[in-house]
Amino acid sequence: MIVKTLKTILLGAGLRGNSYCDYALDNPSSLQIVGVAEPDAVRRKYFQDKHGIADDNCFCTWEDVFGREKCADAVFICTQDNMHYRPAMAAIKQGYHILLEKPISPNPKECTEIAQAAEARGVKIVVCHVLRYTPFFSKIKEIIDSGEIGEIVSVVHNENVGDIRHSHSYVRGNWGVSSKSSPMILAKSCHDTDIIQWLIGKDILRLSSFGSLKYFNKDNCPKDAPPRCTDGCTVDCPYDARKIYLRDRYRISSIIEGHYDVTDDEIETAIKNGPYGRCVFQCDNDVVDHQVVSMEFEGGVTALFSMSSFTPDVSRSIKIMGTKGQIKGHSETESIKLFSFADRSEKEFNTSSIGNHGGGDIGIMNAFCAYLNGDITAANVSEISISTKNHMISFMAEESRLNNGAIIESRDTSIC
Repeated sequence: MIVKTLKTILLGAGLRGNSYCDYALDNPSSLQIVGVAEPDAVRRKYFQDKHGIADDNCFCTWEDVFGREKCADAVFICTQDNMHYRPAMAAIKQGYHILLEKPISPNPKECTEIAQAAEARGVKIVVCHVLRYTPFFSKIKEIIDSGEIGEIVSVVHNENVGDIRHSHSYVRGNWGVSSKSSPMILAKSCHDTDIIQWLIGKDILRLSSFGSLKYFNKDNCPKDAPPRCTDGCTVDCPYDARKIYLRDRYRISSIIEGHYDVTDDEIETAIKNGPYGRCVFQCDNDVVDHQVVSMEFEGGVTALFSMSSFTPDVSRSIKIMGTKGQIKGHSETESIKLFSFADRSEKEFNTSSIGNHGGGDIGIMNAFCAYLNGDITAANVSEISISTKNHMISFMAEESRLNNGAIIESRDTSIC
């Protein structure tokens, strides 16, 4: 069978966009990047050179892309959370298929409108719920579908955000203020609400949620700490920007525009003048640093999700309890244990991943290309209509949290 080489344009050449498009460098027969829209000139030039894009296919804004005739099969929308709706609707209008970074939109109405417009136009949209495509979660799904644990009764799922990761992205970074991006349960944990529903395979009925910004706020600011780490701060703090960014140099592309080798002096300058040098207890962040969600799905299946930023590692752990057995897994070790009630035996599976997000970035790109070529169906990808339904779990959870843990029913809430 002849496999078509898909041509695509990237909108937003940040970390996520670069990660997805790197697939084209290793798989040129499957994917070719033919254009980029990126307002930052350094990032745009870096991306252009990496993929050999012609000058007339390099744009400052996504509007420029859709101001001309369609010139590719698909677009990758990797702009900030609240900048997905308009380029998505413009792409659908011109008939581009879409790889859409999660979340679809911070607005539930916009999520629904994108899904409906795509269906009406016959456009395929895959939402970047990359966890589904990791060997770890794919194996768990395979075990569930085999029937070895019987019917799922309950699920306990933990997301360990990591304290340094939280301070970087959700205090100092682009996702710290919900009105500028989206609530934490959507920005970070729509991966998890999607995974939970995907594994259970039933619709949500009701939920309740609690959480708050407990620690990274002014109430916990050390006495006499200055507004910036470089302003003579003498506090021995684990979130000292000088320690973090000189040590964890892979975060450099977030604090310095562009993708290139930088000196310690350049990092110091960025910390001194940019948002990533601010004291973590004196920022404008308002998203939660911990949250729990208690859910009931069709058939009486229950699930408990806990997200906490107070962990040393960035990982996920899960326990799935069925009528015939139990699955336990931890993404950091990629180990999965299957216990059978019948003979009291335990089997262990060890998955192995390559690349970012536990192999999810490569996995979703394989699936996206196969889906657009007609080799697999929508049931095998994180397709927009299902993803929209799973986003509603996050919206319901935030509604509950803001209303003192009120029970939110899917059939009654205006969100769904």
